[in-house]
Amino acid sequence: MDALQLKVAEHVMLMGVSTLTIMNKPENTFAVIMAGGIGSRFWPMSRHSKPKQFLDILGTGQSLIQMTYSRLSKVVPSSNILVVTNERYRDLVKSHLPLIPSSNILCEPQMRNTAPCIAYANAVISNRVSSETDPSEIGIIVAPSDHLILDSSEFERIISMALTNACSTASLITLGIKPTRPDTGYGYIKFSGKSVIAQVERFTEKPDLDTAERFLAQGDYCWNSGIFVWSLKSISDSFSKHLGALSVAFNGAKLCGEVGEVNAIYDNCESISIDYGILEKSSEVRVISCEFGWSDLGTWTSLANHLETDSNGNSSSGTHLYSSKSSGNIVVSDDNKLIAIRGLDDFIVVDTPDALLVCPKSDEQWVKTLVGELKDDNK
Repeated sequence: MDALQLKVAEHVMLMGVSTLTIMNKPENTFAVIMAGGIGSRFWPMSRHSKPKQFLDILGTGQSLIQMTYSRLSKVVPSSNILVVTNERYRDLVKSHLPLIPSSNILCEPQMRNTAPCIAYANAVISNRVSSETDPSEIGIIVAPSDHLILDSSEFERIISMALTNACSTASLITLGIKPTRPDTGYGYIKFSGKSVIAQVERFTEKPDLDTAERFLAQGDYCWNSGIFVWSLKSISDSFSKHLGALSVAFNGAKLCGEVGEVNAIYDNCESISIDYGILEKSSEVRVISCEFGWSDLGTWTSLANHLETDSNGNSSSGTHLYSSKSSGNIVVSDDNKLIAIRGLDDFIVVDTPDALLVCPKSDEQWVKTLVGELKDDNK
């Protein structure tokens, strides 16, 4: 056995599942990277023309989608990694992931949230696997393209455990993150029992501060990471049960490169998230509470936790920052220019060649509102 198989076998033994059950053939494991969002809260760095997932926002030399692909390729054959994105980003995906086959870039004609995105990928996977293969043996990982995970080894360990369980049960598994603070920007998952893979009782979307503090104190809640693991059979059955029209539309299509066929489906399908459409309705949802250095990098403030910080708490990236009588600021540029600030506390300053953002950290959610207003004004 190689190192990964040993890890899998260890977890199989812990869960009382036969090792013969879970040693899936590599070709029976797929990953779906969701890369169609625009990252509006990261304006002005993230734009419709080049959204957050295509940015080297941490200054590592890799874009977020490249980091996601690299992480998943350690547990899934690269030929089985699919990217679902918007048609306008096809060339960007190809330039950032040059090794990915063109047929693995699935382009949505319009944004319809995560349920249609996943249904599209499921249909493609179904068409690719042999009709003789039991769909319960096809494991699928679904992950956003723009999240940060610092501990890749622990991520691999958790994914292996989740795949094992998903392919031996009917479970729909979500990876939860053990909360470290009462954050109101994340969705929460309540679970029951002390099992490593616990039963999900309910989802709560972005609670207020008092509720988040109560969740943290109770200890039986985790953050919803938006990373899922299931078998092709389990997720297909769930679509049939809870989103029947969407299931019928995609199952009836061969999706062999016929753009018109995909366009027709998206013109008529409901815009709905996988959380609301399936996970909140299913009794088969389980959660693994994880600690692998996760962040959704959803806001400038969440990014600041991963940037260089000076003695006054000023975080910066892509700039030579000079600060005087200033503290707690986030200062970002994309051309390494000198930026000097004085008498400024707890602000976000983001400089790009054609736009400048200056906003109090306490009002950072306004950035998303701003992007909507600029779009309405054709700016």
